[in-house]
Amino acid sequence: MAITDVLQSVQYVVNERGERTAALVDIAAWETLIDWIEAVVDVTVAGQALAELSAAGGRPQQAGWLAWDELRDAWAEEEQSDGTLD
Repeated sequence: MAITDVLQSVQYVVNERGERTAALVDIAAWETLIDWIEAVVDVTVAGQALAELSAAGGRPQQAGWLAWDELRDAWAEEEQSDGTLD
């Protein structure tokens, strides 16, 4: 289902004056809408990150990016200290 189909499939709830008060979409349309929003956010975040990298002269650390190895190790430490017993 395309996003235009989603927008055309919306049904409205109206009050006694005929004013729209709510919108109803079927679950397939809802899931399509959520996927579209997530894709837009992903593109926006990636664009911002690339702009920061460019402004830092292509140097990831200068742009505030974390090294993958450090991040992975920090996540592993968090998982070990989250209270679970191994």
